[in-house]
Amino acid sequence: MATVNAYLTFNGSCEAAFNFYKSVFGGEFAFIGKFKDMPQDAAKPMSEADGEKIMHVSLPISAETILMGSDTGGEWGAHYKEGNNISISINTSSKAEADRLFNGLSANGQVTMPMDTTFWGSYFGMFIDKFGINWMVSFDETPQQ
Repeated sequence: MATVNAYLTFNGSCEAAFNFYKSVFGGEFAFIGKFKDMPQDAAKPMSEADGEKIMHVSLPISAETILMGSDTGGEWGAHYKEGNNISISINTSSKAEADRLFNGLSANGQVTMPMDTTFWGSYFGMFIDKFGINWMVSFDETPQQ
């Protein structure tokens, strides 16, 4: 069974925003990582400023809800626009369910990242549906946040 959460994207202010959200909701980050912590591509060097941006953060709000987010940068930065900086994140219970939901919801839309295994171990993809809504689909053998 899939779960659905909000995923917020920022242009450099993710850490400040999530520290604010944490001060309001309470709790602790389940995960927070920066772009400098991910494997680097020597062909695409990252600036020191981009390395300090948040790659992923998750803040559990309740047993069922996690507020997630990241900064944008590099090739993704050109597409950032306030108002389009929220995605619906679906976490599935199987790879087959991830494929079914990804293929169904992305029909006649624009795939921005095909489903594939990522460096963080998730089977993951992104798209904009035919109505202009941003989506992320993820399956993790071992649930991550």
